[in-house]
Amino acid sequence: MQTDSQLAQLGLFNARVPRYTSYPTAPQFGKDIGGDTFADWVRALAPGSRISLYIHIPFCRRLCWFCACRTQGTSSDAPVIAYVETLKAELALLRAALPEGVTLSRLHWGGGTPTLLLPAQMRDLAGAIFDVVPLGPDSEFSVEIDPNEIDDARLDALAAAGMNRASIGVQDFDAEIQAIIGRDQSYEITQAAVQAIRARGVRSLNADILYGLPNQTNAKLAASVQKLLSLSPDRVALYGYAHVPWMARRQQMIPSDTLPRPEERLDLFETARRLFEWDGYDEIGIDHFARPEDGLGRAMRAGTLRRNFQGYTDDTAEALVGLGASSISRFPQGYAQMNPATSGWTKAVRAGQFATTRGHVFRGDDLLRARIIEALMCDFAVRKAELSSRFDVTAEALDALFAPVAEKFAGYVTHDAAGLSIPVRGRPLTRMIAAAFDAYAMDSKGHSSAV
Repeated sequence: MQTDSQLAQLGLFNARVPRYTSYPTAPQFGKDIGGDTFADWVRALAPGSRISLYIHIPFCRRLCWFCACRTQGTSSDAPVIAYVETLKAELALLRAALPEGVTLSRLHWGGGTPTLLLPAQMRDLAGAIFDVVPLGPDSEFSVEIDPNEIDDARLDALAAAGMNRASIGVQDFDAEIQAIIGRDQSYEITQAAVQAIRARGVRSLNADILYGLPNQTNAKLAASVQKLLSLSPDRVALYGYAHVPWMARRQQMIPSDTLPRPEERLDLFETARRLFEWDGYDEIGIDHFARPEDGLGRAMRAGTLRRNFQGYTDDTAEALVGLGASSISRFPQGYAQMNPATSGWTKAVRAGQFATTRGHVFRGDDLLRARIIEALMCDFAVRKAELSSRFDVTAEALDALFAPVAEKFAGYVTHDAAGLSIPVRGRPLTRMIAAAFDAYAMDSKGHSSAV
């Protein structure tokens, strides 16, 4: 794939579109979803079913300037201790609503920096979770680990609790780039963390790396990727840095004139992509790579790859339940988000209520469009036969939906009797093609660059 004038004419280098980890996307959530609705949706889960559970820890010892996540800095353990106690109270609310026999397919601790919890807190929180909803067969328990904020005692606590997948943030190993983005993390510290994780029998390791960072060049990114490859992660997320200083004020610390142009961003992505491919990784969707034996690689080949708020996943649970401030849940009925302010979330939970403040009830053709977008993002293809079997829609109606998109992206999209697909040369346009099926009004300022 190469940058060419047609990609420019189609607007790739100017567009800002969603990453489509949900549909409708979070900016479309309304304030008509509250704690009672969240509780009703939990009660409606099938007894004996499997769910995914996300636990959000919004604290960091330091705030990295590139990050746009909902986090807050703390130099004291006191707010973290109080937060964990509130999480336990929220888990008690979940227990009261949860049907009998529900088990976990996936458990993920994210943030923020979950590894700033003390070992005793980790054990306490894990125990509280498993008292409410235990791990099921072949389940995964993953934790986001900051190599700068981990030690043997905390890794021992996580391993003893059952962590079997770890995720480390790398971003870039170049010292100059790290200084500009406020993320000091040497290769040696990262390597030591990986070795300590592996030594405890953790079977799977994820890593995140960014392209499009300030002063990043192909040579610098290639060097960082090669260092990352030496650590042999099982899967890698190659995310494009989203510079949105109007939304994430800390990003104002990063000079905009140091950022690569969109055309250069595409070239950076291609540089990293080729290196992962040459090292034997499968390309997963638009921005992930995995060893062939990893669950993502198997799901891609089986056609069961899915996408949620954590990116690509092989999890097939129908419900993802999010606990903690700002966390988002997906139920068969719709989305529900907890109060993003830690203070507001705490006040609601302490009052004995779920802290849901916004969300979306699926209506109209939401689920049809959601599946079309997910299929394009995961498989670069959407099949009419599958859609007709799952939804009340005819092949003719689907053709009428696909035809304008195929015309708009002529040469980069294939529309035939089977459905709609994106050939390799059209892959850089995937998010834009997906956006063509988005029925909701879109404010581009709220989204990241399409490349």
